[in-house]
Amino acid sequence: MATSAIDHQPPTRRKSSVCSSPEPLLALRAMQLEAQMENQSLPTAAQRQDVSNTTSTTNSNSKPETGSISSVPTPQLRRIPTYLQPNLPWRERLLHFTFAWYTVTMSTSGIALIIALTPHRFPGLSTIGLVIFLLDLLVFLLITVAIILRSILYKHTLRRAFTRPTEALFVPTFFLSIAAILSNVAEYGALYLNDETSARGGALAKFLAAAFWVYLSVTFIFSVFQYHLIFSVREERRLTVSAMTPAWILPIFPVMLAGTLAGAISKSQEPDDAVGILCAGLAAQGLGMFVSIFFYSTYLSRLMAFGLPAQRPGMFIAVGPPSFTCAALVAMATDVPRIMMASAAGGEASVLAGLGDPATIGAGVRLLAINVAVFFWGLSFWFFASAAAAVVAGMPDSKFHLSWWSFVFPNVGFAIASMRLGEALGSEGVLWLSSVMTVGLFLAWGFIGFRCVRAVLKREIVWPGHDEDSD
Repeated sequence: MATSAIDHQPPTRRKSSVCSSPEPLLALRAMQLEAQMENQSLPTAAQRQDVSNTTSTTNSNSKPETGSISSVPTPQLRRIPTYLQPNLPWRERLLHFTFAWYTVTMSTSGIALIIALTPHRFPGLSTIGLVIFLLDLLVFLLITVAIILRSILYKHTLRRAFTRPTEALFVPTFFLSIAAILSNVAEYGALYLNDETSARGGALAKFLAAAFWVYLSVTFIFSVFQYHLIFSVREERRLTVSAMTPAWILPIFPVMLAGTLAGAISKSQEPDDAVGILCAGLAAQGLGMFVSIFFYSTYLSRLMAFGLPAQRPGMFIAVGPPSFTCAALVAMATDVPRIMMASAAGGEASVLAGLGDPATIGAGVRLLAINVAVFFWGLSFWFFASAAAAVVAGMPDSKFHLSWWSFVFPNVGFAIASMRLGEALGSEGVLWLSSVMTVGLFLAWGFIGFRCVRAVLKREIVWPGHDEDSD
């Protein structure tokens, strides 16, 4: 019978009026309190298993597997501390391994990238960055294998990952990780590959150009597809304005980073190839930035009407779009004078040819890009300060979530934007700010990585009711 686990407890425990309640969770709490009063140990594993079985049998008319914690409703699991719940094999925990785990790799790639770009350097810094990048590739491979295994073992999870808005918003982090990896390939390839491979128009340049066009095509199609799914989801699963966060921007984020990627790889391309990459990158960057601006109006309205969100780290996502746009504009404009001079010399790159002195046109385009970049840098800084103030004011939900990685990746964009802008303006103050941010982000990356591993071991994540699949 469902009450057998309680009836067989010692007489002192049966005297509690709470234990006579049909609710097994109340019985569990009574057992804990009485154990503390009598200086006894907490309920044994067998007792916890009995309570789990009782909860399962008193659920709906379904017949879950006896003792399976996965069959316990999510609201009840949230009421039971995870350390009191029966252990789960890793195969069952894999069910809750979501796409949000790619926030780990996009943040790790970001750390490797700012180490490669930071203006104030010391011997061995590039080697440290390369090691972190290689570590990121390994973690990316492991996460991808885990996602594939999850889709094979639990076939319904792949479809639900795209149709359940909470997890669907994190699917784009897979593409963001790829964009960060390609940017690192461009930087560290130029540092460590031989001159013939990394030369302009060489094997590395051809690979990056092909990867850019494939990435741009796939992410554009994905952004349309993903937003369509979110727009057409069943009414009971639709996102609400009262719960709006900057994470709503994530589906457009990957295609926007095509502009950042274009700025990183154009300098390794021949002028005629660089023109197409820069034009496509500019269009993608503008698309992503404008869609983000549209969402910003809803986001600020939500803050005004409903207050700050419970998970404050996610507010830093708003820093990303203007930061990466700033960095992309400066990087792309830096290569324009070279392309214009090639046009004047009779090359195939004929963009703006015949409109005046190529050097003057190139300098004018670069000046315009810097002015617009400063505009977006100021917006980035405001969102950064706003999010930082919200975190300092307090975090109602202080438990670890994978959204904590938002402390890193969006702010990586702000650091890169500061580096690009500092170099373009010749400002040592801005360059030192970017170097300070690099150190701070590296420390934050290490701390969050530690908390992430600890959260897995302590059952705070990858556990029923504690991940992005809990809706």
